[in-house]
Order: sequence, then structure tokens, then C-alpha cells
Amino acid sequence: MPVRKREAPRTGEAALSGPLTEPSAVAPAPPARPRATQADRRARTRAALLESAARGLSRHGYGNLRLEQVAKDAGYTRGALYHQFTGKQDLALAVTAWVLDTWWQEVGRRVEQEPDPVASLLTLARGHAVYCRRDIARVAMALRLEFAGQDHPVGREVEKAYGALVERCAGLVEAAREAGSLPGGPPARTVALAFVGAVEGTSIALSGQAPHDASLVTGAAAGALGLPYGPGESADAEHTARQRATPDPSTTDRTSPAHNERPTHHIRLTDRTSPTHHVNPPTT
Repeated sequence: MPVRKREAPRTGEAALSGPLTEPSAVAPAPPARPRATQADRRARTRAALLESAARGLSRHGYGNLRLEQVAKDAGYTRGALYHQFTGKQDLALAVTAWVLDTWWQEVGRRVEQEPDPVASLLTLARGHAVYCRRDIARVAMALRLEFAGQDHPVGREVEKAYGALVERCAGLVEAAREAGSLPGGPPARTVALAFVGAVEGTSIALSGQAPHDASLVTGAAAGALGLPYGPGESADAEHTARQRATPDPSTTDRTSPAHNERPTHHIRLTDRTSPTHHVNPPTT
């Protein structure tokens, strides 16, 4: 059998002019995912435990809260819970602060952006109704009722937040009266108490009635403020404010000296603005 001679390896130009084999395409390795730090893992654990505890407090109250169940529902052990919190009281205080913070992020910031005090109050009512669709929203109300008349650290903290809310709303009522957006009447703090009660109570009564809950809670809050809605008006704060601030040419006597005057109970966005108001959440 003839033996095939082996070719010498090409060098120089011959090698360069010969056929080349394309190197195999290798996909670049995906960037390595950064490993979670101990602080990240601790924060995730804490958030899960807080949400589980908030749910338990809303449903069962402080006295019936079981830490083992809180940890189990969050997907952790009881030891993990005690690594984060010293006990039930510490956990409940942390939950209260966490719920207030989430309310501020979701509702309070929008309230603060309103230039008119009445619009701020109605935005609060509508935002709180939407916030109460979450099962953690009733923590403060449940704790406030449970600790009523008791001198307990958790009860004091919840009552402190409730009192701050009432005072803020009273300040908005006073600002609205000075601006001519609300009629006179009972003391501002009394009206604020009625307003907060209407927001909280109606939100609870309308649980599970989305999307109608928001407009109905806003309407109840407007009634507590002495600001009833007329025929064809909306319970939407911004829409109604603009609607009331714009005279209806079909019903206005342009020859009357009082043509440019508005009733003092109408919302007026441009007549006078109030300073930014920081508002604490209702305690539902």
C-alpha cells in the first residue's frame, strides 16, 4: 500500500495564505451576581417578619399574637425572630413604626404635594382608603382599641401617632377656613376628629369594596368637613376643587357686582396657598 507523505508545516507567507479554521465562538460568561451581604440578608429577614407580624396584629391583636406563628408565616424560625427583636413588645413597636413609614411613602407624600388645604384633606381620605385595601393597614386601629385606657408602651406610641394626625388635620382645617375654602363651624380640632373618624370608619366598613371605597370614603370625609357635594360633582379632590373654582357662565349673572365673588365654602386653589403640611396616617 502506498504510504502518503506527510506535509511539512507551512511557514511564512504559505502559512498565512492557507485556509484558516475559524475559532469556535464562545459565549461570554454572564456577570457574576453579587452575593448578598449579611446586612442584606438581615434586612430581608426583618422586612418579612415585620409584614407577618403586622398581618397577625391586624387580625388577632396584640394579646393573641403568637411569635412562633409570626416566624412560621414569614418563613423563618423563632430563633431568627429573636435575633431581630427582643420580644413581642419590641416587635409590635417596630411594626407600628414600619406601618407609619409605609403609609407616609404611599399616602403622606401625595398629601404634602397639594397646595390647597382642602385638597390635602381629601387626598388624604382617598389615599387612606386605597391604602386600607392592604391587610396590614389596620394595625394601628386594632392596637389603639386594644390598649384604650391602658398605660402600655405600644398603646402610648399608637396614641401619640393618632394625636399628631388629629393636630395636623386641625391645622389644615384652620388654613382652609382662613383661605375661605371651608365654612366656619365647630372648633377646628373637633372637625378634625370628625374627619379622621369618618376616614377610618368608612374605610373599615367598605373593606373589600374596591374601587368604590375611595370615592365613598372621600365623600364621607367631605361631609365631616362641612363640604357636601352638589349634584354632578365628583368626590375626586382635584376635579371637584377645579370644578368649584370655575364659575358656571350659564347660571352666573355677569351684570351683578358680585359676579366675581365665590361662596366662601367653595374650594379655591389659586386664591391662597398654605405651607406644606406633613401629615401622619390615620390609625386604621
